[in-house]
Amino acid sequence: MAGKDVIAQGKTGSGKTAAFGLGLLQTLDPKRFQVQALVLCPTRELADQVAEEIRRLARRLTNIKVLTLCGGQSIGVQLSSLQQGAHIIVGTPGRIEEHLRKQTLKFDQLKTLVLDEADRMLDMGFQPSIDAIMQQVPSPRQTLLFSATFPKEIKRISERLMQAAVRVQVESKHDHASIAQHFYRVNSDDQRLTALRLLLLQTHPESSVVFCNTKKDAQMVADALREAGFSAQALHGDIEQRDRDQTLIQFANKSIAVLVATDVAARGLDIDALDAVINFHLAHDPEVHVHRIGRTGRAGSKGLAASLISDKESYKVAVLADYLGQAIEPEPLPNSSLLKQTPLPARMLTIQIDGGKKQKLRPGDILGALTANQQLTGEQIGKIKITSVRAYVAVDRQIAKHALKQISAGKLKGKNFRARILSR
Repeated sequence: MAGKDVIAQGKTGSGKTAAFGLGLLQTLDPKRFQVQALVLCPTRELADQVAEEIRRLARRLTNIKVLTLCGGQSIGVQLSSLQQGAHIIVGTPGRIEEHLRKQTLKFDQLKTLVLDEADRMLDMGFQPSIDAIMQQVPSPRQTLLFSATFPKEIKRISERLMQAAVRVQVESKHDHASIAQHFYRVNSDDQRLTALRLLLLQTHPESSVVFCNTKKDAQMVADALREAGFSAQALHGDIEQRDRDQTLIQFANKSIAVLVATDVAARGLDIDALDAVINFHLAHDPEVHVHRIGRTGRAGSKGLAASLISDKESYKVAVLADYLGQAIEPEPLPNSSLLKQTPLPARMLTIQIDGGKKQKLRPGDILGALTANQQLTGEQIGKIKITSVRAYVAVDRQIAKHALKQISAGKLKGKNFRARILSR
């Protein structure tokens, strides 16, 4: 609020988006339809989430326009939106740099620059794009840098871009009472997969994330889990953007029970009540390990964190034990007889409707269509997510076919829309 540059470090769920969102909204002049704030994010998923949160925070302010500019979206549509003006731009460095190169975006009225999840942007190789953007943003300005970890590269970039920055750090270690950490020794990748299946069969988490260090491992683990009957899907950078968006929607609404993800892809996950986090391999950095497990046990709820470790990882185990300030004692794996069990399916299924915000669809329209004849209750209907051209509604698995028939036979906004059940 005082306009100082800020370096803020905190674990996931500590309120970073609200901190900078509320701050930059206070400095906006709504009457000037020019870009006054820029938020850079490493992934489209995080950019969408940040933009949505800022819109929510700004809902009592008059006519604040927030625009997302990310790769994987039509640049033509973005140009049309830019011509109508925006107060806040949220985007990925590559696409922002592209607009600057085409001279379709100007920052001459910029007051606030936010680098969100700065460590991941550097990990993903965005340093050249960030440098190119910095040459186009005015000085003086307020620069806010938010990061879960604080490696040397972040220190160097902050010294280059910021003036007398105030450093704020939220305690990064988690309350052991809310997150129970368990470690299990394995000897091979085959045993890792067996151990993972045993842990999922023993704990039956409704929503769990399995972290892998590489895209190849994430895809392999997801494929193996699906083959074994689990409701699982991979999330990594090699997956098409549309499929990634759909996977995140289904995971958030409980239609997918297990998300197998890399650290970069999982940044920006906004999932309520995540029951378990399982590290298929230990993270290379203990700070990343803490960031991973912080996705469970949020806001005082109980959470499970399990890590699979091998003798080859003894150095990483020792570094992690020192960082956590506690001994790491491997526990015995659950009894192998659990492998005879059939995994429980995800509680919900998702119906995709071929209509969205452009067709003026609202959650109330979909809820009304499903409950119109009073055969379905509100309790059987889960989250409803509406994008520009599609809508997604989660329904109890048992009534999914009936719900699909209800939507397909009925009308939304006086029109018929095609719909289908997404299978996972």
